Amino acid sequence: MPDLTPADAQAVFEQLTAEISKAIVGQEDIVRKLLAALFANGHCLLIGVPGLAKTLLVRSLAATLGMGFRRIQFTPDLMPGDILGSELLRDEGGKLEFEFQEGPIFTNLLLADEINRTPPKTQSALLEAMQERRVTIARRTRELPAPFLVVATQNPIEHEGTYPLPEAQLDRFMFSLKLEYPAATEEVEIVRRTTMGEMEELQPVTDAETLLALQRLVRAMPVSDHVMQYAVALSTATRPHVAGASKAAKTYIEWGAGPRASQYLVLGAKALALLKGKATPETSDVREVCSVVLPHRIVPNYRATGEGHDAHAIVAMVLKDVREPAY
Repeated sequence: MPDLTPADAQAVFEQLTAEISKAIVGQEDIVRKLLAALFANGHCLLIGVPGLAKTLLVRSLAATLGMGFRRIQFTPDLMPGDILGSELLRDEGGKLEFEFQEGPIFTNLLLADEINRTPPKTQSALLEAMQERRVTIARRTRELPAPFLVVATQNPIEHEGTYPLPEAQLDRFMFSLKLEYPAATEEVEIVRRTTMGEMEELQPVTDAETLLALQRLVRAMPVSDHVMQYAVALSTATRPHVAGASKAAKTYIEWGAGPRASQYLVLGAKALALLKGKATPETSDVREVCSVVLPHRIVPNYRATGEGHDAHAIVAMVLKDVREPAY
């Protein structure tokens, strides 16, 4: 496929958004950031109360992408082999041989539905796959299809029968997207669509090859030192015990974000810039992704909890504390 331009990327984004909107009412900012993560080859965590169409959003995305899609319903009894696959012993004409049966992880887009309902042992089965796009089973490493992307959903209000995601797992998600309740007019439209007639069937508007080309385009985009320094300064400002820590971090954060946060701030800014048809990101793009890159990478301390400040509020304070580097 020939190299794509920012204008091509913007056109693909608009086509995807238009098709997804046939099934999803509202949530324009969530859809935009989800597509930005996919263009940047990053995994996403969707957090929202039941009934906000988290699963429908991912299924709709899969339908428009025209590539492999599988869904895993995470449950307390799910085992790593149920995700990765396993080797089975078969009798082939009197000769015993091991045959590998691929698990659902061998796909392009994987929906990890209600990921926090399975124990950490099973959650950790995704670690190597999400970081290295490959899995090791029975001492043999197997490559996953390209592209490979994980979108996980999580219910934030239920605690019975759920397990917190380990920090190493959270750090592998590029964005953490929090879905809010729809506006009244949007909810009327949702009820109309879901109670009158059949839901419209979505059609693929792109394919895996195009998505890979878009991911290469994001990587190839130039970034000014000014923008890159700003991204690093924001990540550094969340670390309470290092030089450059913000006042908010020293007051409210136990552990700050690691270097992967700086990487994802830059990649996310590049992808958002690309969706707007721009050839390079600006500091405004970094500020925009800050609220979906940093909150799930910091650990608020007891004082923050006592004063009612969650991770998103603390990141907003950090953002105010950090000045842009001088040109």
